[in-house]
Amino acid sequence: MNKLRVLVACEFSGIVRDAFIAKGHDAISCDLLPTEKPGPHYRGDVFDIINDGFDLMIAHPPCTHLAVSGARWFQNKQRERWAAITFFMNFAMWAEDNFKFCKVAIENPIGIMSTIYRKPDQIIQPWQFGHGETKATCLWLKGLPKLVPTNIVEEREHRIHRMAPGPDRAKERSRTFQGIADAMASQWS
Repeated sequence: MNKLRVLVACEFSGIVRDAFIAKGHDAISCDLLPTEKPGPHYRGDVFDIINDGFDLMIAHPPCTHLAVSGARWFQNKQRERWAAITFFMNFAMWAEDNFKFCKVAIENPIGIMSTIYRKPDQIIQPWQFGHGETKATCLWLKGLPKLVPTNIVEEREHRIHRMAPGPDRAKERSRTFQGIADAMASQWS
């Protein structure tokens, strides 16, 4: 196995980063927020470090103004929506230009980017990777295979969708499930 340099963009939780570190890779997370778990983390703009010679980038652009779940508020937040689209597209354009040097996955829930950018290469669910929750997650891939389910759970719960409002709701809803992170680290390295 070759040791990869992995950038996990827009991740404060450290879940995906740590899954790659556990497999022996050199991984760093990056977010405007501090990391919740000790480990390699760049706090700042991902585009400050995106060209630092990574072999793999997994990007999780914020979905608040992109996901279909927030569509009812889009008409009142046009500026925020276009800023979110532009941020996502910056990753997509970077991937188009650099995927020969760096494998790329961009992750986001079902939303406007399937129309503005293109249809995702794959839609995954936590229940395919050992978690009972439902949360359709789109993956746009460059140079990477589709993830193969590792542990299909029969009983499913809409816990993420039904999460109560509160100050940490967006953070809680944005976390990558451990089973998905482990599958990324195992299958993409």
